[in-house]
Amino acid sequence: MLTISFITQKGGAGKSTLAFSTAVAAHEAGERVAILDMDCQGAATAWAQTRERTNIMVDAVDCRDLETRLEELAASGYTVCILDAPGDEYGAERAILSSDLCIIPSRPNVFDLRAGVATWRKANSAGKAAVFVLNQCPPPRQVARIQEGVKSLEASGVLISPMISARVDFQDAARAGVGVTELHASGQAAREVRELWASIQALTNHAPKDVEVVEELLAAA
Repeated sequence: MLTISFITQKGGAGKSTLAFSTAVAAHEAGERVAILDMDCQGAATAWAQTRERTNIMVDAVDCRDLETRLEELAASGYTVCILDAPGDEYGAERAILSSDLCIIPSRPNVFDLRAGVATWRKANSAGKAAVFVLNQCPPPRQVARIQEGVKSLEASGVLISPMISARVDFQDAARAGVGVTELHASGQAAREVRELWASIQALTNHAPKDVEVVEELLAAA
């Protein structure tokens, strides 16, 4: 079973909302998907309570029980588990250690990216693959400016594509208990999330990068 954590210790990055829609995209691609809600805010649990469909299992889990719960899911035939990771040190560490890939959502500015380095460093130290995803990006006319600022990160392989735009579909989907691919299957938000899932599949065997190199790149971005 592939275990992916959406993890950041900085609020406002859209971690949970992105996790929901990615889970739905994985299901639509043929995976049997579970979401484990480790965050005390319970966003994934609330999303599941609103959701009328039962094709994705969502369960709250104490970080101390995470390993056992993952074993149970794998034995039950789940192929993908997405962790909506907590922000506290101990819970984040448990999520990292249990993950095949750690995804660190960040808003598209150098300050937020640098704030994610602490999380990235923990994953790297644990021998886990970890990548940033730029979330809540501004309209297309401003994308060129952002791309210029993150060229070095893209070249290093620590930034997963695509950049996720700030679109109302994400908030509307979260409130409705669906993913953006279910809300507007042909919309731009849906296209971006499908591309994100394809990138995740390609990165599951990605080797961690050297911490010093990444920090130098972030400092120069």
